[in-house]
Amino acid sequence: FTLTPNAHFFLNMASYHKAYNMLMVSLANAEGFIKIVGEVGTGKTMLCRKVLNTLEEDKESYITAYIPNPVLSPKGLFLAFAEELDLNVEQDIGYHRLLKAITEKLVEYSANSKQVVLFIDEAHAMPEQTLEALRLLTNIETEQAKLFQVVLFAQPEIDVALAQPSLRQLRQRITFSFTIESLDREGTERYVVHRLATAGYNGPFLFTRRAVDNLYRASEGIPLVINILCHKALMVAFGRG
Repeated sequence: FTLTPNAHFFLNMASYHKAYNMLMVSLANAEGFIKIVGEVGTGKTMLCRKVLNTLEEDKESYITAYIPNPVLSPKGLFLAFAEELDLNVEQDIGYHRLLKAITEKLVEYSANSKQVVLFIDEAHAMPEQTLEALRLLTNIETEQAKLFQVVLFAQPEIDVALAQPSLRQLRQRITFSFTIESLDREGTERYVVHRLATAGYNGPFLFTRRAVDNLYRASEGIPLVINILCHKALMVAFGRG
């Protein structure tokens, strides 16, 4: 029940299954901007890493770029993207030269039939100017297709930001959007069973029905809180023998 998102523990339940399938279909169809929204602790980063791992297994078709901390200036975002594309550029490179280098690299990948996907985690933290710069960056395209896709993982605050008139063009670019829901009572129990089994436990279920009821009530079905409470419960039980 560690707090670090580990794709090994990914549970293919309804909400996550739908989000994962929607992402894979959208990426296969080169749909442009995709947005995944969820409250704190609902498993956005876990889903992000699961999709990243899947795409990285298909190196013949996909090039992935991942930015976990997007609190960047527009140029900072471009530099981070360039680094993810394995471009060696100077930090003080001019804006025009930087954009040209990124464009040339994207065209190169496209010519080799490789699809570039940029994943941005915690996208709700991006400054407005950086969000708009990201939209302008996606204007890079050939006559046939966009040269890369963007997947935004964010808390609900992203929708407040995108509601601003100044970001309406970016809002219109988002072709697919999905909201990850918290787990219900049955889902909470399945989640706990799955985590224990994946970690290697194969004995009788460690949590009584009443314990799971309390766990669901206290966590409200949020996986991050479930992990914290289960970890503490197991530690206390161990301490008491």
